[in-house]
Amino acid sequence: MSHDEDHIMSTKEKLVRMANQIAAFFHSRPREEGVAGVAEHINKFWEPRMRRQFFEMLDSGHEGFDELVVAASARIKRPITPAEADLKLGLEASPGDVAASQG
Repeated sequence: MSHDEDHIMSTKEKLVRMANQIAAFFHSRPREEGVAGVAEHINKFWEPRMRRQFFEMLDSGHEGFDELVVAASARIKRPITPAEADLKLGLEASPGDVAASQG
């Protein structure tokens, strides 16, 4: 195994790392300002797919997120699922898509 292979991170590990880096910056601020700052940053700069995976991780009990990130999650915009987006656009979803969005 090469040196580079030892340092490859999964997407989940990268999301935790990025979220925690944002929190580390805002820990120097008063708590309420820090919570708001983390949420604002993620809302502005993370695309819906990133935020969707973030919430999937939180909802499944994934550990490793800084407590400031967890507190900010209540203010982070939860994106709709691809199946929900199709329904909003009036597109028919396949039965598998609907079941996946409800699971």
